[in-house]
Amino acid sequence: MRIPAHSVCTAIRTDIVSGVLPRGSRLAEEQLARRYGVSRVPVREALRTLESEGFVTSRRHVGAFVAEPSEQEAADLLEMRALLEPLGAARAAQRRTDAHLKVLRGLVRLGQQRARHGQGDDLRSLDVWFHETLAQAAASPGLTALLTQLRQKITWMYAVDQPSRPADVWAEHGAIVDAVARGDAERARALTTQHAERWRGVHRLRRPDRVRVSQHPVNTAGSRN
Repeated sequence: MRIPAHSVCTAIRTDIVSGVLPRGSRLAEEQLARRYGVSRVPVREALRTLESEGFVTSRRHVGAFVAEPSEQEAADLLEMRALLEPLGAARAAQRRTDAHLKVLRGLVRLGQQRARHGQGDDLRSLDVWFHETLAQAAASPGLTALLTQLRQKITWMYAVDQPSRPADVWAEHGAIVDAVARGDAERARALTTQHAERWRGVHRLRRPDRVRVSQHPVNTAGSRN
């Protein structure tokens, strides 16, 4: 059975974002094939995709490496997200389905509940889920893909501090959802812009740390040559 290249791509990207494959480290096809239990063909295809996304760089006659974005490139990620997320919220106000709205309202209720009880770990995952759902509600596959890639790169480059008043974050999320529910695109755009700018300061640049153990095998049955 041939393992799809996109599955290998997802595994390598996850290990890059989580620090299992540190910035600047060499990505040898043979070693990656052994790591994920696949042949070199899907690894090669995955590395080409990840290079186009900016996670990998290639050096002529040397090979592929995990990219090492500069501080300016990292800062640009936050600026791009601050421009694209409001667009996504405006589109969501025009195109969302009842199913999207139900999920968004449920996430806001959960977030507000967790914020009252100081459950920070849950809040981080709920925040990711909220923004992913809002992006999907925009019904624009291209925009959703861009926002997903931006979130992955921001997670790769930044650590996020717990806001001192997490209830405020979820109050803002609730206001955005209310605007989306009313179909008020301009209000949804303005609120999302304010939200992105207000919480930009909780992001801290990550510094390279020790290699972690991968938790994302692709094919546990072993390598195929």
